[in-house]
Amino acid sequence: MDIVAVANQKGGVGKTTTAINVATALSAVGSRVLLIDLDPQGNASTGLGVDQAQRHLSSYHVLVEGRAITDAVVATKLPRLDLVPSTADLSGAEIELVDIEQRTARLNQAIANLPSNRYDVILIDCPPSLGLLTLNALVAAETILVPLQCEFFALEGLSQLLQTVERVRSRFNPRLAILGVALTMFDKRNRLSDQVAKDVRSCLGQVVFDTVIPRNVRLSEAPSHGLPALIYDHRCAGSEAYIGLAREIIGRLRDERKAA
Repeated sequence: MDIVAVANQKGGVGKTTTAINVATALSAVGSRVLLIDLDPQGNASTGLGVDQAQRHLSSYHVLVEGRAITDAVVATKLPRLDLVPSTADLSGAEIELVDIEQRTARLNQAIANLPSNRYDVILIDCPPSLGLLTLNALVAAETILVPLQCEFFALEGLSQLLQTVERVRSRFNPRLAILGVALTMFDKRNRLSDQVAKDVRSCLGQVVFDTVIPRNVRLSEAPSHGLPALIYDHRCAGSEAYIGLAREIIGRLRDERKAA
């Protein structure tokens, strides 16, 4: 079972869009996927068409109350893709976790209690911060997928995240590795996007995925219909890019397993 945190402390980088569409692509090729929504905004839950009435238990109950993940799992409209939804309660979890023993390992403990053969891949959609929710995801994960917007401040935010990953690796989770950096919101009409992409590749080399996710109206429209873009319009440029990204992710996960 591969456990991947989708994280970037900067908001508006396409993190949730990436989590939803990568999860969809992986399930479409036969993987049994669980997407855990750890963002209090609950955009991943909404984007997969899971409304509030279906969110009887959520990631809040798993983290704070110690409920089993299996109790909170909701089946989505897509075969082989399940969801642990988020609710507004999660916005207070950072404060409530402070007084809980082993507060950074709550999600890790919950995932460890899952039947080992139930899922092939677990994706964790993190909030846009480096607080206790994201820390729980990084302690539980084996690898981290970093969506990175092609804009001026991208590298500055990335350096902060990489420093956090190193601290988590040294104190809590020595197995944590960077699966890759996915360049998102690339605008081919904008010279800055091209320059940022070149800067990121020169700094990080092969850590950066070859596939680049373009700015695309259909990617923005899909969540309002409660559908991943891959289902809403599988022929749009954004969907085709996420299919390519998923293909690369599958290859890297395979390499990680061989290396282990």
